[in-house]
Amino acid sequence: PGAMAEAVEKGSSEQDGEGGSGRSSWGLLVTAGLGGTLVALYAAVTPFVTPALRKVCLPFVPATAAQIQNVLKMLENRSGPLVDIGSGDGRIVIAAAKKGFKAVGYELNPWLVWYSRYRAWRDGVHQNTKFYISDLWKVSFSHYRNIVVFGVPQMMPQLEKKLEEELECNARIIACRFPFPCWIPDHTTGEGIDTVWAYDLKHYRRCETKSLEITPGTES
Repeated sequence: PGAMAEAVEKGSSEQDGEGGSGRSSWGLLVTAGLGGTLVALYAAVTPFVTPALRKVCLPFVPATAAQIQNVLKMLENRSGPLVDIGSGDGRIVIAAAKKGFKAVGYELNPWLVWYSRYRAWRDGVHQNTKFYISDLWKVSFSHYRNIVVFGVPQMMPQLEKKLEEELECNARIIACRFPFPCWIPDHTTGEGIDTVWAYDLKHYRRCETKSLEITPGTES
């Protein structure tokens, strides 16, 4: 009986060991699978939510539907080329293109630029849109008449100076989320984070107008 009891005990211990090993292996598989999923998700999402390398940190925050409508309102009765500085996933550029603008977006994050191009193709406006991977501080915006900016407070003073030096007098600058520090907006619409400010550059820079030269008549 003692030998039989010892054998039963040994068999029971081996079964417990096998069961514990099985449960341990299963736990490792679940942990590994979950970890792999999280890594894949992080790799897919990070390029869209992490700011690209910029002189000033400009994180990607998608424009709301209200912001887009407020921007379009500020573009009513306007014409000429449009640029979105820090275009993100391209929704402002695409919305402007649907209204007939030749629209361009500058964005430093390549993932967002590629995604913007895809969205423009999907929405059928790729012929009226262009997206460039570029640092806004290295681009001249001199040939644009309509400028949309989604900025942060730290960049607005320097950007204000840059645009005032580069743009023509007939340009309109539309700021979203944060206004420019020195300019006084000509138009404002929206509330809270959806507020949009429009500035007509002719009010902030000396714009010379050519007058007709009058030649004195000679007396006969």
